[in-house]
Amino acid sequence: MLRIHFTEEDLARIRLSDEPDPLWETLLSLHLLQERQAPPMFAAWRARVGRQLDPSMRPLLALAPPKGYSPDFLTPDVGAGGLQAGLDAIRHTTTTTFRRDLSVLSAHQPHLGGRFKALAAGEKAAVRELTGTIERYYETALQPYWMQIRAAVGATRVSHAKEVAGGGLEALFSGLHPDVRWRRPVLELHGFNIHRDIRLDGRGLRLIPSFFCRQHPTVLRDPDLPTVLVYPIDPDQVRLAPARRGTDSPLAALIGRTRAAILEATADGCTTTELARRLGISPATASHHASVLRDAGLITTIRIGTSVLHTMHPRGELLVNQ
Repeated sequence: MLRIHFTEEDLARIRLSDEPDPLWETLLSLHLLQERQAPPMFAAWRARVGRQLDPSMRPLLALAPPKGYSPDFLTPDVGAGGLQAGLDAIRHTTTTTFRRDLSVLSAHQPHLGGRFKALAAGEKAAVRELTGTIERYYETALQPYWMQIRAAVGATRVSHAKEVAGGGLEALFSGLHPDVRWRRPVLELHGFNIHRDIRLDGRGLRLIPSFFCRQHPTVLRDPDLPTVLVYPIDPDQVRLAPARRGTDSPLAALIGRTRAAILEATADGCTTTELARRLGISPATASHHASVLRDAGLITTIRIGTSVLHTMHPRGELLVNQ
C-alpha cells in the first residue's frame, strides 16, 4: 500500500488534468501492448499496432516492461503542454537522472546489460534517438486514436467535476478507483507490492485520468519529483475502434496524417493551442498546417482577442465526408 499524506495547503493544490497526458499514455500503452492477457476492448488496437510496429521502436519495449519499474524520465510533468513539450523535457533531462533511472531499471531487468549505456551517459545522439523513437511510436499507436482517447478522458473528467461539486474531495477520491481509499488527511493506494509513505508537504497533487492505465493507479518512483497520481478512466468510457481516418485513410494519404487530423478537429472549432494539445504537436507546427489548410480553402480562421479560431469550410466537409 502507498499512503499519500496531505496538508491543508496540499488539499488546496489538487489539480485534475484537462487533457490526456501524451507521454503517460505512451508509456502505459507500451505496457498494455506487451501484456499477455490484455482486456478484450484493446484487441483490435494491439493487433494493428503490432503489425505496424517498426523494429526501431523495439527499445521502447525494453524501457517500458509490462510489469515493474519504468524510468521516471519517460513521463516528465509537462504533459499538459502536449507531446512536443514532453519530448523537449526529456531532451533536457540531466545525465545524473538518466544514469540513476536506468540503473534502477537494470536492477529490475538484469538481461538489459549495457543496452542503454549511451543513454545513461547522456550522449546527445542517444537522447535524440530516444525522443525520435517515442514520436514515431506515438504517431503509429496513439495519434490515429487521439480523438477517441481525448473524448473518453474528457468524459471521465466531467464526471469527477460533478462529484467534487456535489460532495467535495471525499466524493472525488471515493470515485477514483476501487483501490483508492480516502482517510483524511491520507490517501491510501492499495494493490502495490511495496509499502511507502509520500508526504506532499505543500507540493499538491496532479490527478491524471488515463485511457491506457489498467488495473491499478500508478505514481512516479522518485519522491522528489512533482507528485502525480495516474489512474484508469471509467471502463464504460473505453471505446477503442480502428480510426476511420488516420494513417491508413485516403484523406491522410492525400494531405498527410497531421493535416487530416487537424482538418477533422476543426469540425468542432479549435484554436491553434487546442489543435496542438489534441494532436500532441507544437503550436508552431499546428499553426503551419492550419495555414496550409486555410490557403487551400479547407478551413476558415478568425481572430478572437489574442487567439485564432479555426473552423472547417464547406469544402473541407466535402473532402472529409468523401
